[in-house]
Amino acid sequence: MSATAYPIALVLAGRPCLVVGGSAAAESKVKGLVEAGARITVVSPWLSPALLALAGDGRFAWWPREYAAGDAAGFFLVIVAIDDGAVNAQVAAEARERGVLVNCADDPGRSDFLVPAVVRRGSLSVAVSTGGASPIMARLVREEIDALLPEGYAALTQIVADARRALHARGLSADPERWRRAVDDELRQLVAAGRAAEAHSRLLQRLGA
Repeated sequence: MSATAYPIALVLAGRPCLVVGGSAAAESKVKGLVEAGARITVVSPWLSPALLALAGDGRFAWWPREYAAGDAAGFFLVIVAIDDGAVNAQVAAEARERGVLVNCADDPGRSDFLVPAVVRRGSLSVAVSTGGASPIMARLVREEIDALLPEGYAALTQIVADARRALHARGLSADPERWRRAVDDELRQLVAAGRAAEAHSRLLQRLGA
């Protein structure tokens, strides 16, 4: 049986991350790292207009040149987003020598991790991956999930998270089945109507707090 990728969500806030490449292919990688709060450096002789705008806003440091030997040193992870097999091989080898996680876009064989297609609703993230076998399929499924998942899930997720913290503060807990019953249609309707405080109180009551 062939091995499958193990899905994880990396905590990158404040961690140094390097992106090799400045084209449109690098944009989504950089934007994802920005959202994760990473300390980002991009090495590329040029940047796409979108990346130039992000650089101008101070979202990342830019080294305006080609990748050079040793650039991977000191980073937590490296993402290579250029269509150059030789550079992919060089960066992957150097990163692994230094214990740095590496992802080569469109080259899963040289990657330590894969970047999934993601749907986000606030702090709720739904990731879709085919293990690098079919990025197009991952994108299609992501688009289907995006169409199905209401925007209100961002607020609902926050209310559930606040209730969980409130339970912990009171030394209480609830099993998964009780949570499932508590997060019902009535709660979702309150959230959709913008009645967050009422939804929070109702959820705590349903959880026995």
